[in-house]
Order: sequence, then C-alpha cells, then structure tokens
Amino acid sequence: MGGMLGVTLRGTEALPVEVEVEITGGLFAISIVGMPDVAVRESRERVRAALRALGLTLKGHLAVNLAPADVPKEGALLDLPIALSVMAASGALGDPPRALCMGELALDGRLRRVRGAMPAAFLARELGVPLYVPRENAEEAALVHGAEAYCAGTLAELAAVLRGEAAPTPVPQAVIPDLPEAADPDFADVKGQAAARRAAEIAAAGHHNLLLVGSPGSGKTLIARALRGILPPLTDEELVETLLVRSTMGLPVEPSRERPFRTVHFSASTVSICGGGTSLRPGEVSLAHRGVLFLDEYTEFRRDLTESLRAPIEDGQITVSRAAGTVRYPSRVLLVLAANPCACGFAGDPTARCVCSAAELERYRRKLSGPILDRIDLQISVPRLTPEELLSFSGTSEPSAAIRQRVVRARAVQQERWAAYGLACNAELPEGLVRRCLTLPAGAHAYLADMAGRLNLSGRGLSRVLKVSRTIADLAGERDIQKPHLAEALMYRGGPGLSSKMPF
Repeated sequence: MGGMLGVTLRGTEALPVEVEVEITGGLFAISIVGMPDVAVRESRERVRAALRALGLTLKGHLAVNLAPADVPKEGALLDLPIALSVMAASGALGDPPRALCMGELALDGRLRRVRGAMPAAFLARELGVPLYVPRENAEEAALVHGAEAYCAGTLAELAAVLRGEAAPTPVPQAVIPDLPEAADPDFADVKGQAAARRAAEIAAAGHHNLLLVGSPGSGKTLIARALRGILPPLTDEELVETLLVRSTMGLPVEPSRERPFRTVHFSASTVSICGGGTSLRPGEVSLAHRGVLFLDEYTEFRRDLTESLRAPIEDGQITVSRAAGTVRYPSRVLLVLAANPCACGFAGDPTARCVCSAAELERYRRKLSGPILDRIDLQISVPRLTPEELLSFSGTSEPSAAIRQRVVRARAVQQERWAAYGLACNAELPEGLVRRCLTLPAGAHAYLADMAGRLNLSGRGLSRVLKVSRTIADLAGERDIQKPHLAEALMYRGGPGLSSKMPF
C-alpha cells in the first residue's frame, strides 16, 4: 500500500487529501472512493495512460481511497498524487518522502496546469512538507513566502526526483513589478467635470462607493475607468488576497500591484457576480476584491441581483451556500455605479429635451432608490458638456499621476491610524469605531445634527458621512474633521440627479 498527499479546494482554502492505494489480484480494474466528482473519477484513464507511457503496466484490482472520506473531492488536481501513489504501491517509486503534490496528467505523462496552486502552497507551508506542482503553476507557488515548492514538467521527471535520482527544480523567485507610470485612461483625458473628478479622488482615497448619474456621452464610463489609475498600489497582504481568488478560479496569476477592475454587464447572472454553482466558485464581486467593481447602466440590472450585493458591500465578504456546502469569499470592493438620469437619458440635459412623462420619471427614480443606494457614499451628477465647452478645454485637466500621489499619502495616513484595528482605510470602519474615534468639534457636531435632520439621513447614512469627512480631512492633511469637510461630504449624500425635488 502506498500513499501521497494531494489537495482539494474549499473556497480559497486548500484541504489535504491522503491518497491510499491497495493492489490485489484478479482482473484489472481501478476504483476510486472518497466522494470523488466526475473529474476525479475520470482520472483513472489519465493515470493508466500516463503510467503506461513510463513503461509501467498495471495489473490486478487497484483500490484508491481519498481520505478523509466525508470531504467532497473535485477537479483534476488529484491526478498526480494518485499516479505517484500507484507507483509507490507497485514498488516503482521505492519509499518516497512525505510531500504534497498537485497536477493534471496528460496521456503521455506531461503535467498540465491546475487551479489552486497558491492555496496549496499555503497548506504545504502549514504542514511543513514540500510541494510539487506543474511547471506552469510555478509562478503562483513562488508568491507564497516560506513555502518549500518545486516544479516539474512530466511525471517521469518528478518520479526521478522522489526516487533520489535527480535534484528537484525549485520554483523561480517571484518578482512583483511596481505600478505602471502611465494610467490608461488618464484623468487628463477627462474634459471639465471638476465635481466628478473630486468625487473619484475621494472614493479612491478612502475606498468609498461611488454613483455617477448623467446623460449619455457625459463621461461617466471614462471617469469610472480612469479611477483605477489613481488607486494606491496593493500592499503585500492585499496582493496575496487578490491572487488567492484568481488562483482558486484557475485564472492567470500575474504578480502586479495594480488593483483589480471588473466590469459587469447587466445581463450577468446572480451566480456569476456573487459566486456559487456546483463547484462553489467565486464571482465577480470576489474577483474585484481590493479593487473596483463597475456596474454600468445600473438601472438595467435586475432588482434581485442588485439586492444580492447589499451584504458583501457591507460586510466585505460573501457567503455562498449550496447543497454541496458553504464557502466564504472576500468581497471588499469599491463599488462604482453609472446610470442615466431618466429612461430616455436626457432629464436635465442642457442641449437635449427629455421626452419622459412624470410617471415614467417617478418609476425610473424608484429603480435608483432603495437600500443599495443608502450604501453608496458618494452620489454625483455628471452633466453633459456642450460642444463649445468641450472645445474650450485644452489640456488643462490634472493628470492621474498627480492625483494618485495625494491618494497614496491619504491612504498611508489611514493605514497608520487603523493598523491596530486590522483595517486599511476609512470605508472599512465598523460602527463602534465610527462612534468612538471620529469625534467632532462642538460647532461641527451641531452643524451635522442639523443637516442630518434636514436630509433625513439614516443611521447608516450618517456613519458614511463621517467616514467620507474623515477621508476629505486626510486628503487636506488635517488632523481633525472640520465643518467644511462635513459640508462637502453631505453634498455627496444629497443624491444629485436622483431626488424628486430636481427640476426635471
């Protein structure tokens, strides 16, 4: 009987799987037990062909047990440990050292890339055993510091290493480049829109959610895409969090400090955005973790889909529950919404006439209202510029590089302030810290109490005004929140372009 360690994935976590093989007499057959899925059961033919390519012909009945038996096993990443365990049980591998292996086998014995190399490297580091991965997964495994990881291109190459006939090939050192110098698109390409540019800067500095409302062609999408270029670089911890999700999905893992930017079309399903399916995979809200999740044409999204985003936006994580089990994924995103002011798109436009009736306007505003809007910190109108205004701007807009410097300084202040609480930015503050740490001078406190009553702010809305005020003060380099900071934060809670009091 031979055995090796493999892995199975549960969310972004890798669980160890001990592969046991027993060979008995009789007609040739391979049976795999231990709650394998279809991909694992199909590994019988891949393992048999790969071992035949090595000159090893299997005889008798092979019983393969994947322990623990009550944990579902999914994917083809168990091909390699099953093949090695069969070789060990048949005496073709000697007494191999305890190791963690993962990889899909080609019929000729080549090792193919699998998903989950980063979670597996964390597991190997925790267990204190070496990890062997396909060469195409080497870059992922190298990102986990402290893990003893090696790579191989074929089953024969790895078998020679385990027999002591060849030296293992360590994974190459991971190199994480700095952010690119030039942002694309750049805020210098945005003509005018001083208020929207300022709101985008505040959103980037404090990781606050942003809503842009304006007519078609006003520049909403351009501003949203330019927002990525002013975000601060990912820290080491944040980089690992984002790459773990990508590794779990099987997506290419590129070691870059640039924050994720995910655009979702309104035809997307709830599972594709929130995660789930038969294999409980993460969705777009998790792939955008520590970055931007952009929902263009927000009013076209189904109500059930937008309501499903309420919990992950508030909690910074999403729990996916299906019959197959329950997993938890990170979802700390900067949510950016873009919408037209009405169904035809021209309500309040200076050049085009709105053709919507009063009933249609009211029906459209109801789409923009509701609990999800209470979780948007910054709500700004983006008016469409006239041709004369567009032509009058000649390269006077501030570039993204200059804005990013202010954002990075403000974010560094926040990280130092909240490091003791395990938080990275003002938007992450829980209600308890908001009440305890974001104190106001007497005059500012009275002003906020008066304005909160006038705007009919909820408890959540009041808390978010304080967080945005703290970010505005950080951008200004102020130690305390002052009345002007509160006034600007309250301006973004009025819902420009959304209120029924607007003259359109």
